[in-house]
Amino acid sequence: MEFTYEEFKKAIYSMTQIDLNSYKERQMKRRIDTLIGKSEAGNYEEYVKLIKNDKQQFNDFVTYLTINVSEFYRNPDQWQFMDKEIFPELIRKFGNQLKIWSAACSTGDEPYSLVMALSRYVPLNQIKIYATDLDKVILEKAKTGLYAQKSIMNVPEDLRKKYFTQIGPSYKIADEIKARVEFKQHNLLKDIYQMNYHMIVCRNVLIYFTEEAKDEVFRKFYNSLAPGGVLFIGSTEQIVDYKDIGYTRKNSFYYQKP
Repeated sequence: MEFTYEEFKKAIYSMTQIDLNSYKERQMKRRIDTLIGKSEAGNYEEYVKLIKNDKQQFNDFVTYLTINVSEFYRNPDQWQFMDKEIFPELIRKFGNQLKIWSAACSTGDEPYSLVMALSRYVPLNQIKIYATDLDKVILEKAKTGLYAQKSIMNVPEDLRKKYFTQIGPSYKIADEIKARVEFKQHNLLKDIYQMNYHMIVCRNVLIYFTEEAKDEVFRKFYNSLAPGGVLFIGSTEQIVDYKDIGYTRKNSFYYQKP
């Protein structure tokens, strides 16, 4: 009897707690079929056995599945808005010790960008960014803090000179920046969200989710924000029913909990 994609999704959930039903099926199935085609497995059942018995193949699968595309200060104009409007307002409301969550943080570019941007207003020793991702392998890469030149191109020149050291073709971020970020594994669709964040940043991740899953996450973010807190989303995303959830919109990518 053929091992179907439905059975494959159940097997993956039992192994990883990643619910493939929350992703757009055609797109995700195509990605997985391509990955299996490159492996020594001939079908879904054989691929499940392969990743169960080979840690490297398992790690490669999770990394491939979680779609890690990231860079520092992605969409610089949106970060300028944060610098000029968002941080000053949040500091006025909540003081220097802001509680900020970088959700689905990928290779760490985003939380490290947040530390550097906030360092213009707040002493480094008062900054703490919580950064989470589903993928343990990518979190380990984030903790290493080594990046290609292309990843850091949008970092403002003064911060780039101050906080990056070139090592061969790569650039290492300063330990004093790394020390301000706490990385943890977290599943946006399954795990509990902490409360009373002053800012949540989750960008260019939910585009891969179904409309139902997106709505669920945006509502959870709303509940997780302190009154007056701000959600920063990606340039490829929008919250269609933001008023129904309770948000007010500050601009196209920043939503506030009144």
